[in-house]
Amino acid sequence: MTSLYDAARTRVSCASPSHDGPVPDAEGARRRISSVTATNIEIPNDLLPADGRFGSGPARIRPAQIEALTSAATEVLGTSHRQAPVKNLVGRIRSGLADLFSLPEGYEVVLGNGGSTVFWDVAAFGLVRERAAHATFGEFGQKFAKATDTAPHLKSSLILNAEPGTAAIPTPEALAEAGLVSSPAEAATGESAADVFAWPHNETSTGVATQIKRPAGIAEDALVVIDATSGAGGLAVDIAETDVYYFAPQKNMGSDGGLWVAIMSPRAIARAQEIKDSGRWIPTSLDLVTAVENSAKDQTYNTPAVATLLLLAEQIEWINGNGGLTWATERTAESSGLVYDWAESAEATHPYVVEPADRSSVVATVDFD
Repeated sequence: MTSLYDAARTRVSCASPSHDGPVPDAEGARRRISSVTATNIEIPNDLLPADGRFGSGPARIRPAQIEALTSAATEVLGTSHRQAPVKNLVGRIRSGLADLFSLPEGYEVVLGNGGSTVFWDVAAFGLVRERAAHATFGEFGQKFAKATDTAPHLKSSLILNAEPGTAAIPTPEALAEAGLVSSPAEAATGESAADVFAWPHNETSTGVATQIKRPAGIAEDALVVIDATSGAGGLAVDIAETDVYYFAPQKNMGSDGGLWVAIMSPRAIARAQEIKDSGRWIPTSLDLVTAVENSAKDQTYNTPAVATLLLLAEQIEWINGNGGLTWATERTAESSGLVYDWAESAEATHPYVVEPADRSSVVATVDFD
């Protein structure tokens, strides 16, 4: 456990790539911290992380990745991203993610520079035809909703807000119940209908995870767009239920920031092409079609951080080599389970997320009473 999250909340990263060592002694921790109070929190030194950078992300990078980076110093680093050594890295990432997520036929792995924050603008330009519907229950979902809601070329977004510590999905029924539209049919296919339905897989700021399933009743060509930055590689997902599953690689994927990765369905790729063909002005660096075309050639449109690509490729292959997403999700469930069991049994603590079904296994949040 590390940083306090407002007055007395501890946020704990349980992401699979961060730690190769033994599972902590949960019973010992319970005995030694059970007497803390909200005004006097003192964690014994032997329970503090050995690495003070430990937190919700970026994740700690494995020594083997650093060794791979050192080995590549004379072969890959400093090479043009149009040349084979770097293109091979991008190819490793794309094929590795295809294996990790068991991609359905026609789905493509697309890469671009700038991280998830930039991808929100990419989506506002290249995925939303007229209106987006969002569920927000923390900081990161709110930021994407703001990006589409304030875009001058789009209609006002339908934003379903839930209290931090709870989850929400922007289904037509939920949007109608919240009074954002007159009926579920209006949200799905009416004049106020959204053509993008977006929410986070894992809300990093609160430790809430959601189930990923295409909302029933939405239009056939509507897109399901999922922010997976702190969930990808640590939470179970059926990619076929999504049209865009996007993330930056600095958490479960054990790399540095500044890169976005989007797993896109044929429907999403067609939407991006449709919008571009409509004549909408899109900055080239934010042009999703340009990113799709370059990724198909195993490259990014503009120069990437090659070290980030190498760290990402190594991490994906490490996860796949250990058993893939099944192994990773079992690992995070075990780690987070220790935290939640401790929080529920200690006198001075309780899980911040009340509903067990909503608790994340990659970011555990604990309140101190």
